[in-house]
Amino acid sequence: MGYVIRVVVVDDQELMRVGFRMVLGAQEDMEIVGEAGNGEEAVILAEDLRPDVVLMDVRMPVLDGVEATKLITERGLAKVLVMTTFDLDEYALSALRNGASGFLLKDTPSVQLVAALRSVASGDAVVSPSVTRRLLDRFLGSAGGELRDASLLEVLTEREREVLLLMAQGLSNTEIARKLFLSEATVKTHVGRILAKLDLRDRVQAVVLAYETGLVRPGEV
Repeated sequence: MGYVIRVVVVDDQELMRVGFRMVLGAQEDMEIVGEAGNGEEAVILAEDLRPDVVLMDVRMPVLDGVEATKLITERGLAKVLVMTTFDLDEYALSALRNGASGFLLKDTPSVQLVAALRSVASGDAVVSPSVTRRLLDRFLGSAGGELRDASLLEVLTEREREVLLLMAQGLSNTEIARKLFLSEATVKTHVGRILAKLDLRDRVQAVVLAYETGLVRPGEV
């Protein structure tokens, strides 16, 4: 067997943890190395075990998943994939802002959950840009105004700004390539440079920043 993805499962409901254990335990390339019932325990486990991915509930006692996500990602302990019950959830948005590589609904089919964990472990973001956009439209729209200095984007070339704008509008690399008459490989290169220049972890963080700097306004398509 090749590379095994080491996962810590965090949920305050034991029944949910049992379900995750059954699904992930059946995968040859995954191993649950720890379980936690709150965010504080999650941070301790991440420190001790250094898993590849933490599968994180957001609404928990002691320390919620948002704060736990922030601590884990700031310390570089693991990547975090957030699970939430609601698809328009301010906790999910806060988790994205604080370093999560994406989020899924708790009723996501097991096949999609497994695929998402593999994607996050490999360094990709798994949240749908369209879902991210709805979250941002709702919560940034209600906040009003630009939340971060737009000069942050001045390090980007004109082409990179174009690519970031299309990413924020929910387009995939393939769609961006078609729209800008570029190869998909070239788009991937641009995306990588955008993340490096802006010191972002992944595509989701780039989409959030595009909204927070006003490159895309809530409600725009």
